[in-house]
Amino acid sequence: MEQVKGGHLYVIATPIGNLEDLTHRAVSLLPRLDLLLVEDTRRARVLLNHYHIAVPTLWSCFEGNEHRRIPGVLRALQEGKAVGLLSDAGTPTISDPGYRMVHAVREAGFPVVPVPGPSAVIAALSVSGLPTDRFVFEGFLPRTAGKRRRRLEALQDDPRTLVFYESVHRIERTLQELRDHLGAHRRVFVGRELTKQHEEGFYGTLEEAVRWCAHKKGEFVIVVEGRS
Repeated sequence: MEQVKGGHLYVIATPIGNLEDLTHRAVSLLPRLDLLLVEDTRRARVLLNHYHIAVPTLWSCFEGNEHRRIPGVLRALQEGKAVGLLSDAGTPTISDPGYRMVHAVREAGFPVVPVPGPSAVIAALSVSGLPTDRFVFEGFLPRTAGKRRRRLEALQDDPRTLVFYESVHRIERTLQELRDHLGAHRRVFVGRELTKQHEEGFYGTLEEAVRWCAHKKGEFVIVVEGRS
């Protein structure tokens, strides 16, 4: 069994949908932590209860309060406590809170240990049927029209496979903009609700994807081929 070390921050990937995707290593480590930082305590308890895991102390750590949590976490590490960091789903800091915390812990000289596992980016790439030797992860596009346009214009000639996240509220608009800026005949894979009960994937052109996504619900990962 792996030794859990005090004064270390463990960055732990969690399932993006199917609770059975939590790694054996994470199941072994979580009950032996002194403090666990989670994006949403309610969602974290669903996962912890599924595996009958009890953690002595649970702190919420989300985008709005992450900077305020840093001093307390540094004190805990200084006291020799083992601290874990979780996001609601997937790998912390990947379009999720946690970057500021990891940066502060690194700057203070404490070790940060990855406990790898699920990631929606990698999951979508692995089943996309598009090149994966070189890719760029763009996360969520900017909200404002001007910034979105400039970002897409900058990507028009990129030969790498492009990966985006998108929510149910903007998926149709985003696919339309990708079509208009990158070309209607670019190949694309759209993963909806990956690893969840109603998982669905689309493979085709951006023009076809715009028609496919009408009235679709859920969380999406968009994988677009680069310019050839």
